Amino acid sequence: MVKPVDTKDLKSFGHCGHAGSNPALGKISVDQKINFILKRKKTMRDVSKASKEIRIIYGKDICNMTKKLLESYKLEEKIPSRDAKIGLKPNLVVAARPETGATTHSEILEGIIEYLQDHGFNNISIIEGAWVGDSTKRGFRVTGYDRIGEKYSVPLYDTKDDRYVTKNAEGISMEISKRVLDLDYMINLPVLKGHCQTSMTCALKNMKGCLSDRSKRAFHSLGLMRPIAALNEIVRPDLTLVDSISGDLDFEEGGNPVETGRLLLGEDPVLIDAYGAYLLGFSQDDVEYIPLAEEFGVGDADINNAKIIALNEPESSENAIPTHFAKRLREYTAPDSACSCCYANLIHALKRMEDNGMLSHIRGKKIAIGQGYKGKEMEIGVGACCAKAKHGVVKCPPSASDIMKMLEEL
Repeated sequence: MVKPVDTKDLKSFGHCGHAGSNPALGKISVDQKINFILKRKKTMRDVSKASKEIRIIYGKDICNMTKKLLESYKLEEKIPSRDAKIGLKPNLVVAARPETGATTHSEILEGIIEYLQDHGFNNISIIEGAWVGDSTKRGFRVTGYDRIGEKYSVPLYDTKDDRYVTKNAEGISMEISKRVLDLDYMINLPVLKGHCQTSMTCALKNMKGCLSDRSKRAFHSLGLMRPIAALNEIVRPDLTLVDSISGDLDFEEGGNPVETGRLLLGEDPVLIDAYGAYLLGFSQDDVEYIPLAEEFGVGDADINNAKIIALNEPESSENAIPTHFAKRLREYTAPDSACSCCYANLIHALKRMEDNGMLSHIRGKKIAIGQGYKGKEMEIGVGACCAKAKHGVVKCPPSASDIMKMLEEL
């Protein structure tokens, strides 16, 4: 996993710009080790030629598409050693099947694991942490990741069970999974989809699964955008393979998948997100953490100078774009440091009410939600943080059904 090299790492003679050991350095001189580390350090700082490339493949055979992308990229030549600790970081924000448009397709993980094992890499793990309020382990079962782990002898790790290391970037303190920091090579596997708070989510935001639940809550209290960008200074994946097969283009929790039938691959998560925003019809200003991450030196958002390599042609030339219903329904909300899980459930409840022709019932009203309302009184509020609401649902997180019932009874 790309991160700065400190000279104190030389004491162990096993580090190669990563917290994990590198057996390849075990029988060479100290001078050779120093040169190796300095060369790796220079490489990590260089986001030039390779990182300007984005590879795209279209189709329906997801596992085979994944392998073809990795073959085109020559992944086996990019990983430091055959003994490297390789982590696969899917998007498992909620326990939902990939077909809903919320989570990473299991066939992508299967394709990567088969490709790596065929090339002699066997120190592979799947690492993820669901959002606050949901169970990662249940998500592993629902998505079928547990069966893949068993089939290929690949362990699954829930970051919620891990020890954390406190790191700081851009004045923001955060608790990051130690197991993530110990990786030698991280492959980020986000879903390109909409998000009710940040307009879209892809490579950069997917790193939130590496945080403790306490830090996830803190990110929301800080407005999400700057913390997401800062997090990627510390946890910058080596490679990102984007699941753009059937993401929900409006909503991170899924439910309205849109078939786009494509996978994207690139080294620069900022460039990947900038291109993803372009595909969804957003400007970079619509997704504030993209220009912030570029400002922080995480990567380059200039897609005009990117090299787009299409391995084949799509069946349709039409770009799928969001309906922006989440953005439209925000007019009924008054969020203040709201967590994703709570806010997504509120948006889901409002969408169901809209579909049932019931939104006129609450027109002109604002629903309070978020940590900023703790100890305050308000007319309508949802979540445990709005316990003093005259009308509310005091649960953490509140369910969409309970929210609907409360609003219908106003």
